[in-house]
Amino acid sequence: MKFIFYLFISLLCFSSCKESLPTPKEKITGVTSQKAMVVSARKEASIIGSSILKQGGNAFDAMMATELALAVAYPYAGNLGGGGFMVYRLNNGDIGALDYREQAPMGATKSMYLDNKGNVIPNKSTLGSMAIGVPGTVAGVFAAHEKFGTLPVSTILKPVIALAKRGVVVTDKQALRIQAKRSLFQEVNKDTIIFDADWKANDTIKYPVLATTLEKIMATGKDGFYKGDIAKTLAKFIQDNGGIITEEDLANYEAKWRTPVVFNYDDLKIISMSPPSSGGICLGQIMNMIEPYDLEVFGHNSTKAIQIITEAERRAYADRSYYLGDPDFVDIPTETLLSDAYLNDRMSNVSFDQATLSSSLTHGNVELVESDETTHYSIVDQFGNAIAVTTTLNGAYGSKLYCSELGFFLNNEMDDFSSKPGEPNMFGLIGAEANSIAPQKRMLSSMTPTIVEKNGELYMSVGTPGGSTIITCVLQTILNVHEFNMGMQEAVNAPRFHHQWLPDEVLMEPNKFNRKTISELEAKGYLINEKDAPIIGRVDGILKREDGTLEAGADYRGDDTAIGL
Repeated sequence: MKFIFYLFISLLCFSSCKESLPTPKEKITGVTSQKAMVVSARKEASIIGSSILKQGGNAFDAMMATELALAVAYPYAGNLGGGGFMVYRLNNGDIGALDYREQAPMGATKSMYLDNKGNVIPNKSTLGSMAIGVPGTVAGVFAAHEKFGTLPVSTILKPVIALAKRGVVVTDKQALRIQAKRSLFQEVNKDTIIFDADWKANDTIKYPVLATTLEKIMATGKDGFYKGDIAKTLAKFIQDNGGIITEEDLANYEAKWRTPVVFNYDDLKIISMSPPSSGGICLGQIMNMIEPYDLEVFGHNSTKAIQIITEAERRAYADRSYYLGDPDFVDIPTETLLSDAYLNDRMSNVSFDQATLSSSLTHGNVELVESDETTHYSIVDQFGNAIAVTTTLNGAYGSKLYCSELGFFLNNEMDDFSSKPGEPNMFGLIGAEANSIAPQKRMLSSMTPTIVEKNGELYMSVGTPGGSTIITCVLQTILNVHEFNMGMQEAVNAPRFHHQWLPDEVLMEPNKFNRKTISELEAKGYLINEKDAPIIGRVDGILKREDGTLEAGADYRGDDTAIGL
């Protein structure tokens, strides 16, 4: 029928209107592989991760290599001084999750960022030593390796150390990021740091001090970071700069194995991160709320599809702000939040004729916007194991405090707590009591590393940076593949939108959406914001196609790169 229609139009218009006719859409395909795949924020990290697989290592060996290579090649978010989350699926179908999120030091108090009048002290939770949570990254990669790794740590870390010694070429995007933060580097650090220089694209930055630190970790393991000379140096450095993290804080840190959040959507089984990440529960709520609607019929990024996804996001984010926090400190009603009865009731007042006002929804009048300077990588190995890992320093280069004696930045994750319930943090985050500060508590996150099964088999590994937009980016990538028949690269490239309850607006990547659709949404009461959303997430994912080959999606919005085996 389409052919007859186009033939009729072409005869009617002849050559005068040929340019107005739709042209066949070229199929976009990402990097493909028969055996294994690594996709991350930097080519150098993906190459090192894949090299470990080539040596017979598995996904967990490659995790250690990729994560620590990102600490060298992508200091904007890759780190030794931050933390993260991993979701895994073994080739026998076993699943699990690892929480190596930072935690508050033992000296932390609920009011540590308030003045004597109870007001939030500007920048105290975002810049410098008081912003730092106890780092979890080194504990995380060693916990994963201890449980599942097969290669010696020395084999894994040698190429990472070699990368630090020979240096990393600065990309255009990295040069812009460094220059944008130089004034903050100067404000926070007592001495000039390696990044406080006029670095330009194609320059090479070498990291000899970081290489030495990695060599010590290679020789002494996790304890070498948390209890040895590195721990003494790190604790002294933080305290000399006015912070409160002690050697005892570092010695007491442990990564924690968690039970992932699991739910079904159509014929898919979604396996995502559990609290203290809000990702899995929030993603589950949204997907369960939209499941009864026929998105495929509505059409990709159509008015109705955007409406129903937005209304589900609005309700899930309202619940997120009220209920979620560190499960070791807060009772979270996960079963209720993901139940059909509860979610059907939440969607009962949705209308295609008019937008719901966020102010009309219950559960804590709180606003959620958080940092987007995070990084994600996905790995599927030649044995059929899959991992999805999201890691961060929180803000760009974290607290901006750089330990020149050890060669890495420290996080500013303490800002992800509620400094004062009802008051916004640097990123507009107004938290609830469930996410208030307490010693050794882990702060709430939106990180959503996710693995998807279809018909009992591995189907996808996916995740993204993007702060509060992480959850909705992962959602749309899964929907793009499942509902709209896209490959992984096409799904990653597709324009994205986001709603998070408050502020009551739909963020859209500018000049990517149909103007008629935007007009229709505005007529129904949706406030569209294209100005503040030039980039929504940088998704990295791997899709296992019907023929068994792997297709990666590496986000063009960053320097992301996939390497297949």
